[in-house]
Amino acid sequence: MSIAPLALQDLGKRYGRLAVLRAIDLQVASGEIVALLGANGCGKTTLLSIAAGLLAPSSGTRAYGPTRVVELDRAARMRLAFVAHSTQLYARLSALENLELLASLRGDAPGREGLAQLLERVGLSHAADRAAGTFSRGMQQRLAIARALIGAPELLLLDEPFTALDHAGRAILTQVLLAERARGAAILLSSHDLDAVAQCCDRAVLLADGRIAAQTQRERGESDDAFAPRIRALGLGRAHAHAEAHDREPAP
Repeated sequence: MSIAPLALQDLGKRYGRLAVLRAIDLQVASGEIVALLGANGCGKTTLLSIAAGLLAPSSGTRAYGPTRVVELDRAARMRLAFVAHSTQLYARLSALENLELLASLRGDAPGREGLAQLLERVGLSHAADRAAGTFSRGMQQRLAIARALIGAPELLLLDEPFTALDHAGRAILTQVLLAERARGAAILLSSHDLDAVAQCCDRAVLLADGRIAAQTQRERGESDDAFAPRIRALGLGRAHAHAEAHDREPAP
């Protein structure tokens, strides 16, 4: 069973009287990259955690795949990968050993050559035998992304994946995301890096006060340069003529 598309319908999350997410309707299809934009505290990480199955919604539905399965069994969860804001690497293990550990826990057998290829994709071949604790924050981020690619996930969830990446690292991650989209993965990410979003995403959604306030989509064949102004306007909270605005209800 495929776990894409991801479909969130009328989804809400509350902590007591605090509403973190309200009436979220969002779908991410296979072969699509969707970006979540918005200020700190607007609900991006909570939404990603619900999509990953780490949190339960307070209302609405979270469904996976064409048959709209609402809970994933272990086999299905193996086809989902989530890169949190914290890299959660084992500092004393080498880059390659971090990958080998996860592969063994999953029961995968990509072999050292296959794992080495993942390190090459994120530009870390030269550091395969170095302890992850000696890496810069940007290198750790790239290693966490390589680890998420083990098993070729159908649904890839990324919380601020461009964090701490330099220009070269951003370019590497952009190419990785585009390759995963071409492979057919459904990708949902959050980011404050509007230029990076414009280079890789098909659609961007603005969260404000826990709601989808507006969104914009790349037109067929539209270049990054043409798409970028709409992404910047959306990311700065200004609805563009091409953005789809949603009515805002008064807070409870």
